Amino acid sequence: MDEPAGRAPDARAPGRFPGVLGIDSGGSGLRIAVARADDTAARPLAVRAWDEPVPTGPAGIDAEHLLSRILPAARELGREAGVRDFAAVCVGAAGLASLGDGLRARLPGALTTGLGVRHLVLATDAVTAYAGALGQRPGAVVTAGTGMVALGTDLTAASGWRRADGWGHLLGDCGGGAWIGRAGLEAALRAHDGRTGGSAALLARAEAVFGPVAGLPGALYPRPDRPAVLASFAPEVARCAAEDDAVARGILTAAAGHLADAAAAVCPPADGTPVACAGGLFGLGEPLLTPLRAALAERLPHARPVAAAGSPLDGALALAAALAGDRLVLPADPKLLQITRPAPG
Repeated sequence: MDEPAGRAPDARAPGRFPGVLGIDSGGSGLRIAVARADDTAARPLAVRAWDEPVPTGPAGIDAEHLLSRILPAARELGREAGVRDFAAVCVGAAGLASLGDGLRARLPGALTTGLGVRHLVLATDAVTAYAGALGQRPGAVVTAGTGMVALGTDLTAASGWRRADGWGHLLGDCGGGAWIGRAGLEAALRAHDGRTGGSAALLARAEAVFGPVAGLPGALYPRPDRPAVLASFAPEVARCAAEDDAVARGILTAAAGHLADAAAAVCPPADGTPVACAGGLFGLGEPLLTPLRAALAERLPHARPVAAAGSPLDGALALAAALAGDRLVLPADPKLLQITRPAPG
């Protein structure tokens, strides 16, 4: 129904309020959510998720594939939540720093055309994980799921962001899910061959999950989602570690050391600096968390471990709401956090 003459539209009335859109494109899937633009807590009103990650190719992250998912879903979620229009959008994408040139070129115009959005944050998923975990305060966050990356900032423009790892499963992501899963499968193959360093327990779990391990190379190498497949074995490593398998325990202790090394590389030096761990990897529980706590205490005695307040999707919503409300203070960076606003005037 039309508003009465002489009365401004009520932004809080159903179907009449401006919203924000948060997008979390990670190594294991894609999630989007909407929230009210005037909600400083950016609480999600409606969420949509896909288990398949956005593919990458020779040109980097597939912008057209991402847009084909998020544009119709954003319109549907907006109608479901009662959003009038989108004041701002934040896209957090895994691999943006090194594979995101296509997204940076394509998304601002496509989101303006498709959703009428003129305020955009385009960030790595590590930045949205940081915002979800710590908000907009100085600190360090280790984000680990399929991959692993650490970010730290003191919020000053001079220092900007410090980043460690996040180089992908072939060159880095040390201690992440794919790294743990690959190490577990290597130990399984060592046991299969009769080499030292093998684990009969991990061999049994590998064959229960994947079938005869001699077929692993042919089954694994051609897959475009190879990192996610490797990471799917990380819970089996944790299970064997919890059952006191020495090789599995050693893998998780080494992973914890890599995670703590990355945190130490990016953490600001001030006493009491908060350090959080975010991402699905930490759902492995105590087999990983116990050695991680010890490694962080050894490498970062000045820091203060804290629980992550929210997820990368929460962080994406929070950054979109902060941009809409002119409250965004995290440092901009051409590779890690790009901000698009309308030109003055």
